[in-house]
Amino acid sequence: MRRHEFEPGKLVVGLVLLACGGAYLAAAHGSWHFPAFVLLPVLGAGFCVAGLVSSLALVVRRHRARGGDRTPADGPRP
Repeated sequence: MRRHEFEPGKLVVGLVLLACGGAYLAAAHGSWHFPAFVLLPVLGAGFCVAGLVSSLALVVRRHRARGGDRTPADGPRP
């Protein structure tokens, strides 16, 4: 099986959706009560965090692909 790149933004979105779904299930079961309008801002904030995480992962991936942490004292490679 081919390996795929790790995408942390998709992980964050999945965790946020699972948490919101779990909250709805708990409310439907009657074990937890919360105002329904709270989940919409939570979803929005979760998607914003996922976007930031994805952007950060892209920056790190590009930095590593360029060769990363070489200093000017290293000079050009032969």
